[in-house]
Amino acid sequence: MRPALLLAVLLSAVPAWADPPPPASAETPTEEKEAPKRPRLEFKMSGYGDLQFTYHNYGENQNRVGGSQRDSRMTFDTTRLALELEAELPEYGLEAEIEVEFEHGGTGSSMELEYEEFGEFEMEVEKGGEVVVEELVLKKKFGPRFSLAIGRFYVAVGTLSAYSRPTDYLATVRSESETLILPNTWHEMGLQARANLGAVKLTAQAVNGLDSTAFNSQRWVAEGHQLRFEMVRARDMALVLRADVDRFEGIVFGASGYYGGTTRNRPKPDLVKSCEASGDGRQVAPCGYVPGGLLILDAHLSVEKGPWRAKALVLWGNLQNADDISARNSRLSNFLNVTRTPVAEHALATWAELGRDVAPALGLGRDHGVEPFVRFDYVDSQFKPRADLFDNPRFARSIYTVGVAYTLADLFFAKFDFGHRRLGDSSRFRPENTLRLSTGFSY
Repeated sequence: MRPALLLAVLLSAVPAWADPPPPASAETPTEEKEAPKRPRLEFKMSGYGDLQFTYHNYGENQNRVGGSQRDSRMTFDTTRLALELEAELPEYGLEAEIEVEFEHGGTGSSMELEYEEFGEFEMEVEKGGEVVVEELVLKKKFGPRFSLAIGRFYVAVGTLSAYSRPTDYLATVRSESETLILPNTWHEMGLQARANLGAVKLTAQAVNGLDSTAFNSQRWVAEGHQLRFEMVRARDMALVLRADVDRFEGIVFGASGYYGGTTRNRPKPDLVKSCEASGDGRQVAPCGYVPGGLLILDAHLSVEKGPWRAKALVLWGNLQNADDISARNSRLSNFLNVTRTPVAEHALATWAELGRDVAPALGLGRDHGVEPFVRFDYVDSQFKPRADLFDNPRFARSIYTVGVAYTLADLFFAKFDFGHRRLGDSSRFRPENTLRLSTGFSY
């Protein structure tokens, strides 16, 4: 075979992929992949802390004939440390809010002497200190006037849903009348809608209801807040409506209403209607539950105008079938750790405080605030009780408070006040006096 023909045959046997790649053209542009643009995320952190130092001139047992005994005692308390974090995606109108509160120094258990339970000792896990997620909310804004939220948030009843920080009120403690018959800074899980109509702001909420096993004589429905178990029962829901008017500068007033069931949120279905048609045993309550509807109405006011500051609240509540709830609660197990005293149908609470900033008159700068104030509380957890319920005069109480609140740059605060409490008919029960010092921060 000729050499030229042999070379042609060999070259034709080489596969095409073995050919060297053509040289890259200098004119071909190099493409670069752009990294995806991340949306802007904004963070805001805030919080407050409160320390309490208290002197009492009376003993702890208010159930004695004639009221508490004379005594001289002091209590110190790391009342609260609250931390709040907000994260927002402005481009999407999304916002997340988290608030965690450490109460009474943290977590643990403690022994409590319960005088309403005839002087029995009870183990209180939450009272020995508590860490509570009071807010965990995901919110979607639809423009500047409307928003929807889901999660855990404050129930829009009373004043504490909007004014719970120590710098929001003048006295050393939150209103005794409001916190005695309602959960303190009441928070539940559910859905919330808010609308800003200019001078009027509306709030609507659908949340889980309370648990009626813990309702009692002294604190009405306050201890029905579902904090004793891991899971929150929502077989009975509640609706909340609130309207606030801020048409006038420095003045906000409004009203709120709450209505919800409480019977089906009990740990056991033990408050059902009795009937002959019990069925085949496959249904928990074949004839239904005994209704335990709870209605709460309030009117509230907040004023911050010039050197003056004031707040006021009137709150009334009604509990349906309180006699049936009381009868069933009296037979509850000791292990449930509830008071088991009869609960009234109605409760009434009202309070008001007024203060004036005198810092300019004392020659202090704008960063300082010195506000002498007065406060009045009245609460009756057995307001106009039914005929078969003993109207215990101890549960109608009036509290008169005078003091002074100091703030520095709206960050640091110190308060001192004197409280005088009268139980029912003052001629029958010894008055109780309290001196309190409170200090902390709010930012």
